[in-house]
Amino acid sequence: MSISRIDTDILIVGGGAAGCFAAVEICKKSPGCRVVIMEKAHIERSGSLAMGLNAINAYLHSGETPESYVAYVERQFEGIIRKDLVYSIVQGLNEAVRDVETMGLPVEKNEDGTYKMRGKRSIRIFGERLKPILAEAVQKTSAVVLNRVVATNFIYDGSRVCGTFGYGVRNSAFYVIRAKAVIVATGGASGIYKPNNTGEARHLMWYCPWNAGTGYAMGIRIGAEMTSFENRFIALRVKDVNAPTGTIAVGAHSKQINARGEDYLERYYKHMGGNKCLTHNRLLATLEEKKAGRGPCYLDTTTLSEAPERRLKEDFLNMNPQIILLWASRGMNLRERPVEIQGTEPFIVGGHCQAGYWIDKERRTTIPGLYAAGEVAGGAPKKYVSGSWVEARIAAATALEDIKKVALKDVGDEAVREEKTRVLAPLTRKTGISPLEARERLQKIMDEYAGGISMNYALHEERLLEARRLLNALKGRMEDIAAVNNYHLVEALECIDRIDVARVLVEHLIYRKETRWSGYQTRLDYPEKDNRRWLTFVNSIYNPKTDEIKMVERPLCA
Repeated sequence: MSISRIDTDILIVGGGAAGCFAAVEICKKSPGCRVVIMEKAHIERSGSLAMGLNAINAYLHSGETPESYVAYVERQFEGIIRKDLVYSIVQGLNEAVRDVETMGLPVEKNEDGTYKMRGKRSIRIFGERLKPILAEAVQKTSAVVLNRVVATNFIYDGSRVCGTFGYGVRNSAFYVIRAKAVIVATGGASGIYKPNNTGEARHLMWYCPWNAGTGYAMGIRIGAEMTSFENRFIALRVKDVNAPTGTIAVGAHSKQINARGEDYLERYYKHMGGNKCLTHNRLLATLEEKKAGRGPCYLDTTTLSEAPERRLKEDFLNMNPQIILLWASRGMNLRERPVEIQGTEPFIVGGHCQAGYWIDKERRTTIPGLYAAGEVAGGAPKKYVSGSWVEARIAAATALEDIKKVALKDVGDEAVREEKTRVLAPLTRKTGISPLEARERLQKIMDEYAGGISMNYALHEERLLEARRLLNALKGRMEDIAAVNNYHLVEALECIDRIDVARVLVEHLIYRKETRWSGYQTRLDYPEKDNRRWLTFVNSIYNPKTDEIKMVERPLCA
């Protein structure tokens, strides 16, 4: 196997929305800066926005202020957010959207030229080609793009991140990329829990199935501080195809109804702290209706006229075209029958919720030389795509400033040999555990013992402790995982990454002994919210020498 050595000033790991934007921003601010993007797929159609987007859900319309937006996010997350991070995002939302519009993104407008609202904080776009538009903007810069190169670990000398190791899926090359700064923008983690759809349909899920949490795992393994993994995200989606319900609920103003045709959110209004609009409360109410035998639950599209129904289908073509194929195959008229909804499996994300790296306002992680933007950056929920662009801009500016006094560091032959051996080990085994078997075992553990679909997402101490024990045992078995080709090898590495993320997640779930975000994080043994004790961030730091996860608390004002 060949070893490909590359030197650069700034390495961006992940070529999704945040990664592409960061590359463009760096090249614009400093044309002479050497930039490399390492992407496991291809930047034209990679990440959680590969299929497109029909709305930008974080935007400041006239009458909204950064302060009002921060207050909204704080309400949504029951008082626990990093206000400094959210505020810094909100200040740059509109500018970031305008910048991407100049790249070619079609934004729907009113007659007076203002952006057309979809909701109070969102705008309508024609975003099916959002990723190709961002990729084209990158291609116009001097940035070097390494498509189909999987990041495996950061190059870390014990005091600073000095680059990243990678593996080329197509060329079988082992990459050693030295960098003065690394921006991690790999997205969140899917595939940790058993999904609704199994078998050949297992990848038909809400979040990108190839976002395996690798960016989290690489940081965990070098001792980066992580935050809020217990704040899981469970999407309420259209059954089977997992299409976004917001397109119907917000875009078409459809109500949630049960099998009896009742608007069931009203039933739980008083029990939701007077706010039925909290995202996790809409999920919680749907779960309760199911338990009470009043399911299935739906979004009521029977009140739509012909024009809004057509517009609704057009919106889905910009983001989730398979739902249109499903409706067409069933001969489904949305005005005759409502659309069934259900919760997905839990995901670990920092955009809708706030799981990720613990960072400062300038997007530095706790490890020098490493910066985080987008879904992997913790503490700032409801950032969505436009917020990820803002974070990419902030991280890019910080990295550019910081590298002025930084030199590339040598990577020792022993470190290269050790990581290369670790990465290729599954290919050397003629027999062993397959990636499929490892993934299914992980998902079964998490589903049954760490609050998956089969448990209605509910948690309690005894099951979580058993999850801890089983995950520790499963990690030990990864020494036997085997792969027959490069694609199997990537799946094997993804299993290892997911297990590392799952172990941290379970420790977070054990530690927060209250119910803070009902539905997302429901503790049966601690069913109440306790502001006197738990109005704090729950963070974790992994010790690679002892294989222990240390839990720490951080105040709300970082």
